[in-house]
Amino acid sequence: MGLSRPRRPGDLARARVLVAVGTDTHPFDRLIRWLEDWHRGVEDVGLTIQHGHTRAPAVPGAVTFLGHGELQTAMAEADLVVCHAGPATILEARRQGHLPIVTPRDPARGEHVDDHQLLFARRLGAAGMVALAETREAVIGALNAGLADPFRFTVAADPDASKARRAAVEQVGRIVEELVAASAGQRQRARWWSWLLTARHGERR
Repeated sequence: MGLSRPRRPGDLARARVLVAVGTDTHPFDRLIRWLEDWHRGVEDVGLTIQHGHTRAPAVPGAVTFLGHGELQTAMAEADLVVCHAGPATILEARRQGHLPIVTPRDPARGEHVDDHQLLFARRLGAAGMVALAETREAVIGALNAGLADPFRFTVAADPDASKARRAAVEQVGRIVEELVAASAGQRQRARWWSWLLTARHGERR
């Protein structure tokens, strides 16, 4: 999956970009504003922007929420995926064959309740599991690079590997648990990770 239709590098008429900010109730206006700036400089790019509780962007393709099946379809059809640092969203993007361009929410800007997304995204970025983009220049640069080379932000997709997916979720949970505990100065299980492991398919993105 991932790149479901082959296309030539630079063929913008076929480029499809999915942006997902998840279901967190904090606004993520910063990322939306960067995407609006980027969109003014490109043409014929198919956009789907799941903006959640953030204001709707002034570009085509805005949708408040996507169900699990809709999100899977959008990821399978996309050439590039941009998202917040939600573990389930990142895992789903990689499962669909994408190296996601990830902008973590910053609690200092009112985008989250704590800094676990920052810590998590930076660790995954250092490990090469995501393309970390914390600034406007980094996001726009990554998008332009992905349009020029459609295979730059892809990984091997294995949509049927349910056991591998569960193992990956558990590994992500351990990483986030360590980061949250270290940030809080205490060892405690992150409740939202437990929900992620036990929730029905498609919840807690």
